[in-house]
Amino acid sequence: MILFQRFILLDMKIAMFTDAYWPRVNGVTVSVDTFSLALVRAGHEVLVVCSEYPVSSMTDSIAGTVAGKEDPVRERLRLLRVPSRSVFFSGEDRAAKLSKRKWVEDELDEFAPDLVHVNTEFLIADFGFGYAKKRRVPTVYTFHTIWEDYAANYFPYVPEGVLRFVIRKAQKYLLKRSDLVIVPTPQIEEMVQTYRVKREIRRLPTGVDPALFDHGADELAGFRAGMERKYPAVKGKRLLLFAGRVSKEKNISFIIKLFPELLEQHSDLVLVIAGNGPYLDYFKDEAKKYGVESSCVFTGYLDRAELSLLYGISHIFLLPSLTETQGLVTIEAMLSGVPVVAIGVLGTVQVMGGDNGGFMVKNDSAEFRDRVLDLLSNEELYRKKSEEARRHARSWTAESLTEKLLDIYREAPGIMNGLR
Repeated sequence: MILFQRFILLDMKIAMFTDAYWPRVNGVTVSVDTFSLALVRAGHEVLVVCSEYPVSSMTDSIAGTVAGKEDPVRERLRLLRVPSRSVFFSGEDRAAKLSKRKWVEDELDEFAPDLVHVNTEFLIADFGFGYAKKRRVPTVYTFHTIWEDYAANYFPYVPEGVLRFVIRKAQKYLLKRSDLVIVPTPQIEEMVQTYRVKREIRRLPTGVDPALFDHGADELAGFRAGMERKYPAVKGKRLLLFAGRVSKEKNISFIIKLFPELLEQHSDLVLVIAGNGPYLDYFKDEAKKYGVESSCVFTGYLDRAELSLLYGISHIFLLPSLTETQGLVTIEAMLSGVPVVAIGVLGTVQVMGGDNGGFMVKNDSAEFRDRVLDLLSNEELYRKKSEEARRHARSWTAESLTEKLLDIYREAPGIMNGLR
C-alpha cells in the first residue's frame, strides 16, 4: 500500500502560498524556495503563490540562476505573483490586493492543485485557505514564526498584552483552517500546543541545498579579490560574518559591543554584516559609537549567489539572534566549512544540538567572546571544528528532508481521494 501511494504521488501538484518570497529575504522565503525546488527536482509540479514586488527590487538571482549558474530546475518552478501594495509597518514587506482573490482562484483552477501548503499568516494565507475550502483540497499549514515574540518590533506603541491577545486569536483561527500542521522546531511545537487546537502536528525543519555552497578555490579567490576592491578594509583580514535581516530582533548589537575586545587580541579581523533591513543605519552608528567602524563592513542586500561565496571566504560565523526559529544560516555556514559561534535558543538548539561545528553558548557576552577567541587562537581546534561543521551539515540537506515532507503530505486528510 505504501509503495502504491508513493507511485501515485509522483505526479502531485502542490500550491505553495506565501506572502514572503524573493526578493524579500527571510527564513520563510528560503524555506518555501528550498522545498519547492526540491519537490520539482523529485518530479512534482509546484506553483508558488506569492506577493509581487516592485520591478526595481527584482534580481537575476531569483529567476533561473543558482550561485551564478543556470538552474533548469528553477525554470520549471511556476510562480503566481499577486499584485500588491506596501504596508505601513514594514518597508520591506508587501500585502496582496484583496481584489485579486478571484483572479488567483481562476489561476489555481487552471493549475488544479492536489494539495495546498500555506506558509504565511497574512492575506495570501486567506487566499490559500479559502480556495482549499471551496475546492475541497487538503491543506497543510507550516507555523514558521512565533509572532507573539516578533510583533512588538513592528508595533512598538501597542501594549504587549493587546498584541499577544490579538495574535493568539488569529493563530488559533489559522490552525483551525488547516488539516495538518507542520512546525520547524520543538519550541514552535510547544507554542502550537498551547493554542489547544485539535490538529495533527508534524515536526520538519527546512533543509539546505548543498550545491549552492559548492565553490572551487579559484571562484572563492576571485570573489575575495572583488570584496577587497570594494571594501579595502577586508584586505589581508580574517572575516567574522553575520548574515541575515538587519533588524532589532537579530541582536546584532551584541556582537558589535564585544567586537572591540576581539580586536584588542587579534587586529587582523573585520566584522562583516551581510544583509539589509530597517536598522542598517542604526548599527552603522553603533559601530562608530564603539570605535570599530573602520573594521566593520555593511554589505547591504546580497543575492544567494553572492552570499554563498561570502560564507566560503569567511573565518567564523556569528549568530547572536534570540529569535532564530530555524537557524538556516547556521547550516549554510557549516556547509561552507565555517565554524559557528551562536547563542543556543530556538532553532539554533535544534540545528547545532550542542557544540557541533562550532560552539553553542548561553546569552552571555563573555562566554561568546571566549569561544570566538578559542577559534581564532587555536589552529588545530579551528581545523577540527571546520571539518565537523561540514559533516554535521550533511544531515540537513534538502533532499533528505523533502522525503519527510512528502510523507507528511501523504498523511493530510483526504489527499489520496483527490489524486489522479
